[in-house]
Amino acid sequence: MLLRERFPIFNTKAYLNSCSHGALSTDVRAALEAYLNDRDEYGSPWEDWVGKLETLRGRIAQLVHAGADEIAVTSSLSSGLNALVSAMDFTSGRRKVILTDFDFPTTAQIWRAQERRGARVVTVPASSDGKSIPLAHFEQCIDEETLLVSIPHVCYRNGSKLDVQPIIELARRHGALVFLDCYQSIGTTPIDAKALGVDFMAGGLLKYLISSAGVAFMYVRQDLAERLEPTSSGWFCQEDINAMDISCNRPAPNARRFEAGTPNVPNLYAGIAGLDLILGLGVEAIERDVNVLIGTIKAKAMQQGYRLAMPEATPQHGFLITLESTDMHRLVHALGEDGVITSCRDGNLRISPHFYNNEEDVERLFAGLDKHGHLLKRR
Repeated sequence: MLLRERFPIFNTKAYLNSCSHGALSTDVRAALEAYLNDRDEYGSPWEDWVGKLETLRGRIAQLVHAGADEIAVTSSLSSGLNALVSAMDFTSGRRKVILTDFDFPTTAQIWRAQERRGARVVTVPASSDGKSIPLAHFEQCIDEETLLVSIPHVCYRNGSKLDVQPIIELARRHGALVFLDCYQSIGTTPIDAKALGVDFMAGGLLKYLISSAGVAFMYVRQDLAERLEPTSSGWFCQEDINAMDISCNRPAPNARRFEAGTPNVPNLYAGIAGLDLILGLGVEAIERDVNVLIGTIKAKAMQQGYRLAMPEATPQHGFLITLESTDMHRLVHALGEDGVITSCRDGNLRISPHFYNNEEDVERLFAGLDKHGHLLKRR
């Protein structure tokens, strides 16, 4: 499964930073070069580019088990979510929005910005050790005034993974909508939007979908897409993008109405190439194999006495292993000097393997951790 030879960075580095950006494959590089070649040969082949947008939409729909008309292709999660919240009404009895201590700044800041429009934002607190959010904490916050519950599937700071199904069911019992941020989980674990019963879900292609920045997606349940009309707009979210009618705004009758202007054409090429790799391998197989590698890293870290910043049990965290650090920036820099690429957040070293990593990367990682052990907290 490794396909390691298709990722040139491993010729010199142990790349363990997929939670920030997936490693660059020869497939994605070739796709970007194909875009440049098309520019040289055809100039601006718009029909082909629109076709690639629809191809990418179809690949994403396949990944999350949704209909293509339920997928908006956006430039970022922020872009899609901003369009969505512009369609929300915060003047009726339901105006409460539930966030969590695990939210990424994007989701929290966008929902907070709606307070000026009447939204009442409530944050569900994490457990005392910061490694989980008990269902009971959601039960204390979600009620009949709740309009929407925003859930991060995996916390970007420490890797903690929420068991989202009971939260979704709780929201349903109170008549609330559910938005799932799967940016840190998509491509690492099977996600079926229909089976989960979420109303909205969003993620991006640059991390575990091993593509590039500038392309994201948002799933919108079809019946909601038909009746929610965003106040943001643009020519690619129109019912007919070729109408060029400046006398009116006619949004598409599906999730496309949450798009905006000209898509990021180069990264349509890149996105298709990255998704083809992921879909070809199969997310179930990726999850199974990488969990073995993650188990090895956790076991070694615990043997060395390093303090885990995330839950120890595999179902309770994503493809992120986080270790508490005494100086996270200095540690990431020192590891980088040794050819081991990681990242950090919230005082923690983040280690995020993917299907292209192997035992050699783990050995290089721990050689670096042993060398710079004074920058890690111990039990």
